[in-house]
This record gives sequence, C-alpha cells and structure tokens, in this order.
Amino acid sequence: MAGRELSSTRSPRVKAARRLAKRAFRRRENRFLAEGPQAVREALALDGVLTELFATAEAENRHQDLVGRAEKSGVPIARVSAEVMSELAQTVTPQGLLAVCKFVDVPLESALSPAPRLVTVLAHVRDPGNAGTVLRTADAAGSDSVIFTDASVDPYNGKCVRASAGSLFHLPVVMGPRFDVLIPALKQAGLTVVAADGAGESSLDTALDAGTLDRPTAWVFGNEAWGLPEEILTAVDEVVRVPIYGAAESLNLATAAAVCLYTSARAHRAG
Repeated sequence: MAGRELSSTRSPRVKAARRLAKRAFRRRENRFLAEGPQAVREALALDGVLTELFATAEAENRHQDLVGRAEKSGVPIARVSAEVMSELAQTVTPQGLLAVCKFVDVPLESALSPAPRLVTVLAHVRDPGNAGTVLRTADAAGSDSVIFTDASVDPYNGKCVRASAGSLFHLPVVMGPRFDVLIPALKQAGLTVVAADGAGESSLDTALDAGTLDRPTAWVFGNEAWGLPEEILTAVDEVVRVPIYGAAESLNLATAAAVCLYTSARAHRAG
C-alpha cells in the first residue's frame, strides 16, 4: 500500500500537515486534520473530502479495510514512523491513522434550505471539547444543522473534531455568521429561536407543555462560564432554563444541550 516509511519529522509532507494544527494555516489551506479510524471512516464516506492519509505500519495492518478504501479512492497514503505520528497527532496515545481533509462547512443559506425542523446554534462557545460534544449530540438528536457563530471556537480545531466522533462529517455545519445576521435568517426560515440559559423565565417543562417545542426550533447555546450575552437574550423568541430538581448548581453545556435537543426531538416526533 504505502511506500517507503517517512521517519523524519522534517519531511515537507509532515511539516505541511503539522501546520494544520493552527487555525490560520487551516483557513489558508481550507484543510484540517482528522485523527483516528472513526474519523477516517466517516471522511471516506464523503466523496473527495479526504485528501491525504498518514498511517503507521501497525495501523495499516490493523485497519486494512480503511487503508484499502483510501487507496482505491486515489488518496495519497504515507506510511510514517511512530515518532512522526506522535508529531502529527494531537493526542497522548495516537491511534496510528491521521487524515488531511477538506473543509466540509456549508453556507448558511444551504443549511436552512429546505426548511429545517431542528437547528443547533453555538454562540460564544469557546471550549472545543464541549463544542465537539454538542455537535455529536446534535447529530444523534436529529438536528438538521449545527451553526458556529463568529465568536465561537473553530469547528476544525483538533479537539473539537475528535469530540464530534465523526459527526462533523454527518450533517451540515455552518461556520462564522454574526448573530445579528443569523437571527433574521433563522426566523425567515420559519424557526422559533429559543435560547437555553439558567436565567430563563420559562422552564423546559413549561415550554414543552405550552407547545413551543412542537414548532421548528433553533436552540441557541452559550459560553460554558458566563452563558449568553444580553444582546442575544433579547433577540431570541424565548429564553428557557433546564429545570434543576436536585442540589446541583447547574448542568454543563453539553449535558444541557442534550436535554434540550432531545426534548425538541421527542416533541417533533410526537406531533
């Protein structure tokens, strides 16, 4: 399959891929890194997205199906030493496969057409692990798209890509719209825009009983530490809090998102 093993971290191919760990280089090249067999499998399912594959000899042997599929698709494959893979990977224990992929995000207009039933918006979310987990949760709950506003983390951040567990490749992802542009677009698409915030006057139970969540909904989730800014809270149609029945002060972002998105998904399926 792959030819001679690359054993130098100074190899031009290795250096070019390693630069994609930085956001500025990702944007310049319109490429990002996807690490591990699950990400490689999902990237291969999209025609032309995976542009280069790095693999250790051990990983080649363990994942012959994936490497074979990449080879049949005409993807350049580079066998690398464990040292080089450690330099390329962003995990403590690399899994031996790392793909260079084209950006997969879509324009906002594309994500909102045809009219969606459930949209997930990340506004001012800075933690890539949380963002990737919300992306994965949105995929599982049947969200039609996930939108990262301009003040949020880069969805192609390595930690975000890993936390999404392949979901980055499953549903439309929009990157970078300003919230003042996004809100009118969501409403024009027929969506009720609901913000999840601990200070919300309505509880999730109240919104569900009132039939608010029966309608096409865009859920807006905010920063892990300080929530959503006032200008967003005043721009949305409703602000809803997740009820806390025990003694916990709050839920973390990913857990709150899971509760909200699945509540909407259940409402839509029951309607």
